[in-house]
Amino acid sequence: MSTLLPTADRRTTARLAWRLVRTRRVPLAATFVTFAVTGLAGLVPVWMIGRIIDAVREDSGTDAVVRAVVLMVVAGVVGALSTAASNAALALAAAPALAELREEVLDRALHLDVATIERAGTGDVVARVGDDVRKLTESLDEAVPALLGSVMAVGFTAGGLFALDWRLGLAGLAIVPAYASSLRWYLPRSAPVYAQERISSGARAEALVAGLDNAPTLRALAREREALASIESRSRDTVEVTMTVFRLYTRFGFRGNYSELLGLTLVLTAGFLMVRSGAGTVGEATTAALFFHRLFNPIGALMYVFDEIQSSGASLARLAGVAGMPVPPASDHDVHPRPALELRGVSHSYEPGRPVLHDVDLVVSHGERVAVVGATGAGKTTLGAIAAGTLPVDQGAVLLAGRPLGDLDPVTLRTHVALVSQEVHVFAGSIADNLRLADGSAPDEVLWDAVALCGAEPWVRALPDGLDTAVGSLANPLTPAQAQQLALARVVLRDPDLVVLDEATAEAGSSGARELEQAALAVVAGRSSIVVAHRLTQAVSADRVVVMHDGRIVEQGTHDELVAAEGRYAALWQAWSSPA
Repeated sequence: MSTLLPTADRRTTARLAWRLVRTRRVPLAATFVTFAVTGLAGLVPVWMIGRIIDAVREDSGTDAVVRAVVLMVVAGVVGALSTAASNAALALAAAPALAELREEVLDRALHLDVATIERAGTGDVVARVGDDVRKLTESLDEAVPALLGSVMAVGFTAGGLFALDWRLGLAGLAIVPAYASSLRWYLPRSAPVYAQERISSGARAEALVAGLDNAPTLRALAREREALASIESRSRDTVEVTMTVFRLYTRFGFRGNYSELLGLTLVLTAGFLMVRSGAGTVGEATTAALFFHRLFNPIGALMYVFDEIQSSGASLARLAGVAGMPVPPASDHDVHPRPALELRGVSHSYEPGRPVLHDVDLVVSHGERVAVVGATGAGKTTLGAIAAGTLPVDQGAVLLAGRPLGDLDPVTLRTHVALVSQEVHVFAGSIADNLRLADGSAPDEVLWDAVALCGAEPWVRALPDGLDTAVGSLANPLTPAQAQQLALARVVLRDPDLVVLDEATAEAGSSGARELEQAALAVVAGRSSIVVAHRLTQAVSADRVVVMHDGRIVEQGTHDELVAAEGRYAALWQAWSSPA
């Protein structure tokens, strides 16, 4: 069962948003000022229409009409310029804040341990750094300008009604309870639905990612239908939640239209009574009606904005939940430059009551190469992940040079411990870019030494641009063996003290297995290493072989000692070395 990454509460989300924008006060202030100018400029044409009506009725001549028209044109130009300026100021205030938030979320996500990612599912992480960021970007481009413009328009228009006559202002304000009632009905109902929409989107992304990543295996096992059914089910759930959102929004829109009808009726009635009693002019009554009619779009936009705020607020809360996850503490001092690894009474369970490691004790001395062997499900990969610091233990302790592995910050940990698994990723970029992930300042000469040590120099030199050749799915694709050689070369550049190879040659196939095994031996030479071996030939030359069964270490010794002991390892070796 998945355990989703945390979602922040409203207070935490609001604090995060304020922290991101408060350092950009100048563009923020410019945003409010320019939106205010736009709102004021929008009142002038409506006001002038009323002046023109009264001028015509009173036969005041053409001068009054011309002046009104000129003011309308000037107001239109000012409004256009201030609208452009407001959008630019908003971009200067909000875009850097969103970029900073995206960096924080990505930083936290990259520092999450493997166990947390696996419990949450990659779909949850992908949905947050993808869909949720996209939703916030759309809100900044559309919803926030609509919100600010609508608030200014509503505020200034209400002031304009009162400026005409206090009775007209009161008639316009009389519909506030109707709009408030609509929001009070809508917001509590829509907030949980929007939160569920974001969760269902993450579940759908998880199904898609799992299906695409495991497509070859699914095809090999003829399980495509089950995978497609899972994707279809998750997609159907997302559609149902989205349809619920639209149904709520439609009912909300009906309530808004009813409020508009009621408000316009009240303003027209008040204007009629004022004109009939001589308390106002036809132009003023017309201006009041046009003022209120002019509110339809801003108020409708506000309703839309509230809808968008619910959705983008759910996305922001999910991002804030990741950004607010605790930062791994920095180590107060480094570890000994030549550490020994110790596992003391280590036990671990992925599911309660089903341990995969039982009270494991293991010491890896400096420079010692330990091969871990055993049947599938014996706990080899779990032991390797714990030794590399990517998986916390449930019980026991893991020490590096006497210090608990969990006390080391990620930078210190990765300086001393490197993990290479059978699942490596080739990043979009050049060969040199992929290698410099381990050492950003390494010159080309050092990069060539690293690829030569790993046996990759011949095929790298054969590429069109050598180290500068672009690789990845959209450029020059690499074979699994070549990708593993790059991963091993990164270990050379990183120069750690302890290397954990978790079946790092498993994806090479028979043709490339020998070359990769030789490369792995060259990389771990002089370093402490744990080699989770899927080929027993890797155990023959190891300093010590550790045999695992059912989550326990059942045998230890050199290859020759264990073969002579005629135990579990001897049986494995007999099965491996016997002709088919």
